[in-house]
Amino acid sequence: MSNTEVNDSFMMKGVKCVRLTAGRYTAVVSPEYGASVWRMQDTVNNVEVFRYREDVTAAQIDCAREIWGLPTLYLPNRFDGGLLKTSDGEYHLPVNEVKLGNFIHGWAHKRAHKVKKCGTEGDKAYLVTSFTHDSSDPMYEYFPLDLKLTYTFELSEEKGLEHTVKLENLSGKKLPVSICTHTCINAPLTPGKKQSGLRLKVPVEERCELDERCLPTEKLLPLTYKDMRYKNGSMRPVLHTISNDMYTACDNELDGKPFYGAVITDKETGVRLCNEVSKEYKFWNMWNDRGHNGYFCPEPMTAMINCANLKLKPEVSGYKELAPGESFECRQRFFTIKAK
Repeated sequence: MSNTEVNDSFMMKGVKCVRLTAGRYTAVVSPEYGASVWRMQDTVNNVEVFRYREDVTAAQIDCAREIWGLPTLYLPNRFDGGLLKTSDGEYHLPVNEVKLGNFIHGWAHKRAHKVKKCGTEGDKAYLVTSFTHDSSDPMYEYFPLDLKLTYTFELSEEKGLEHTVKLENLSGKKLPVSICTHTCINAPLTPGKKQSGLRLKVPVEERCELDERCLPTEKLLPLTYKDMRYKNGSMRPVLHTISNDMYTACDNELDGKPFYGAVITDKETGVRLCNEVSKEYKFWNMWNDRGHNGYFCPEPMTAMINCANLKLKPEVSGYKELAPGESFECRQRFFTIKAK
């Protein structure tokens, strides 16, 4: 399309970013801030996809990178006491969630990523970034495994924003695999509209029971009446507290067709925001920061919280390891649908 373009010198909040434009969509990625998507908009339907505020500074985002835009996390969520056991190693990560005694959210989203390439191809704008964890990183003291993360962002009118994560093991030992996006959906989706009109539908199958430290008890429970509200799309995702509602994922439908992902509907405007994910994402964790801060997080995860330390079989926990030289990929996309 004629308005498909990439600006790799775009400044947002005083930080050099990359802006992708394609059709009705724009997306701004900050390589310096963990290659997080700072902003995505559907300019035709006036949709602000991810949590964004004009008056929030880059310094404020830096203090809490997990709760702005679309940050990608490795290793995500919590590890009990910072311990991470693999089949051929044991790693002691620093406890950074002192109240609950866990290591949380990893560090890749706190590292600057390099821009490998960007440009346009037909009606698609694209950006590729990478981050290499090696002995130069402060976390190497705790996690001495070399790895490379490569993120590919593709924006098009037809498919919206496609986001692919590739993890490569550059070390001589087994590398744990657990990836998620801390997906911060803006509330409301359309500026000036009511948050109360939002509804969230997530393809959940079983609840993962968590203890008082937000760690899995290893029990999978049948869905309750409340849980079914996610499944049938009647869950209001804001204005009440949602705190780590974690579930195994299953297939869903969108307009009568198979769909593996979450759908947010704005009843006031008729707009639907769809987050389709690849089958590598086996879990969903819902959280909304007490429900009154203008956003909520339906987080797709490839593995359970504390996955490496659980006694569950890998096909249940989602945990896997990469041998030296192996790689792992997962992908998702965001797009909008306007009611006719």
